[in-house]
Amino acid sequence: MRIGVPPAVRALPAEPGVYRFLDSRGTVLYLGRATALRARVASYWAADLGDRRHLAPMVSRVARIEAVRCESVHEAAWLERNLLERSLPRWNRTAGGQETEVYLELDERSAAPGLTVRHQPRSGSWRRPFGPYLGGLRARQAAAGLNRVLPLAATGTGLTGTRRELARARGRHPAGHDPVGQDSASREQIAAEVEAVLDRDPAAVARARAGLEALRDQASAGLAYELAGRIQAELAALDWVTSPQRVTSQGAADFDACGWSRGLLVTFGVRGGRLSLWSQRACPQAGASAAVAATPPGWAGFAGRNAELAAALAAVQD
Repeated sequence: MRIGVPPAVRALPAEPGVYRFLDSRGTVLYLGRATALRARVASYWAADLGDRRHLAPMVSRVARIEAVRCESVHEAAWLERNLLERSLPRWNRTAGGQETEVYLELDERSAAPGLTVRHQPRSGSWRRPFGPYLGGLRARQAAAGLNRVLPLAATGTGLTGTRRELARARGRHPAGHDPVGQDSASREQIAAEVEAVLDRDPAAVARARAGLEALRDQASAGLAYELAGRIQAELAALDWVTSPQRVTSQGAADFDACGWSRGLLVTFGVRGGRLSLWSQRACPQAGASAAVAATPPGWAGFAGRNAELAAALAAVQD
């Protein structure tokens, strides 16, 4: 790294998140996302910016660094997109990544149940959409993995006996790794397990992962390395769609989530179910109390943690 790396870099966590660079007038120059905030932001002061050399003039103007800590890389990707779609800083080229926004749709109709990828959620009492998720490929891989270990389609009454057995055989587990006793489970039981996984129930996610890991290891032991590689990709995709992600939802809620720490009030504006506004300003505790108290309980931790991060960064920059 070049001499002169801002002290704020060392105050950043080694966790996923979104960062932004501001100039001396408080104008946002650039906003990006990171798998590990500290390493990513530090890279702008490296000796060689690589394919980001066009950003060197911008880096020389950075007077302040601000950041939001996210619960997952997926959440950071969504937050970057939401913020850039609302306002595109001068040095950003595109409004937040190239991933496609998609949904996973659970269809519980007896004739043809299953899990499919959709670009828009559909209505219908027998359908339940999950998401949205970023990345059509990841969503398809996650659906393939779930269909592999929880073959809901095999329970359809529209399948012939042979096709049903082929569908079951595709995801048959080694002994001891059957998530819901699928050889005897009903359509309702398998659908409920898929639903629990996509609702991010920790035990259900762990069962699905264990099933995929067993199938991967079985394929590898049988020298079926291409199949093992596909299943490994499905595992990574399953992690992507089940990771914590609150900044984009199907809800149409509008509210502000506020956190305060050491004289700084951080405000996150959720509009139409998407966190798309982020601001912070100096504020005495008495002036912040009403806004913090009005924050929905489920958002208090997120807002509070990020107010603490904002205060830590401010302490080495003010």
